[in-house]
Amino acid sequence: MDLVIDKYKAIIFDLFHTLTSVESTRAPGRGTSEILGISREKWNDQLLLYSKDRLRGKITDPFKIISQMARAVAPDISDRIIDKAIDNRIRRFRHTLVNIPKTTIDTLEELKSRGKKLGLVSNADATEKYGWNDSPLKKYFDCVVFSCDVGYIKPEKEIYELCIERMGVLPRESMFVGDGGSDELKGAKALGIKTVLTTHVIKSIWPEKIKLAREFADFEIDELHKLFDI
Repeated sequence: MDLVIDKYKAIIFDLFHTLTSVESTRAPGRGTSEILGISREKWNDQLLLYSKDRLRGKITDPFKIISQMARAVAPDISDRIIDKAIDNRIRRFRHTLVNIPKTTIDTLEELKSRGKKLGLVSNADATEKYGWNDSPLKKYFDCVVFSCDVGYIKPEKEIYELCIERMGVLPRESMFVGDGGSDELKGAKALGIKTVLTTHVIKSIWPEKIKLAREFADFEIDELHKLFDI
């Protein structure tokens, strides 16, 4: 049987909520918003909508990253609470990057055995990528692009272009796999990259986002290994 994936030289992945997640790895500790004493909804707004300087790498100091977002919601949060939230957040993200689900590793192993080039494009700040050098994921990727290292964020075309250029492939030879956050599928599709929406993480935490993401998905899977069933 001919598989769609065999038509493409390169597969580009999102990182968080696609290859791994705080939820799927059961990272220890409490959520950052809980430690800060602010609502999860308002904290998510800060992470996703109002803090692009951290994602572009314009702010790299952990205290500045967390305090700016926290005090935008609750100006009186103490330095002590912010320090506690930082330590907890770094531990949780490190755990998430070190303890990769077996299904993810198996999928990457199979792709490499098929001769695919693998790319990673992630919107992440300096605190979220602390554990990358110790992650078992690192050895599988021919190109890794973190937004905080390059100054571009998804869905801007430049962040995808950097990845495909470094891998030496064309957009039409590439496939992007992600959960659809940050309009990442829209950005990839605009360049002519085939897009795959994967819902295996977000279906349990953000099911309401799936419908919006489908608009820019050429394919949809509910488990990562089902890339080979398309």
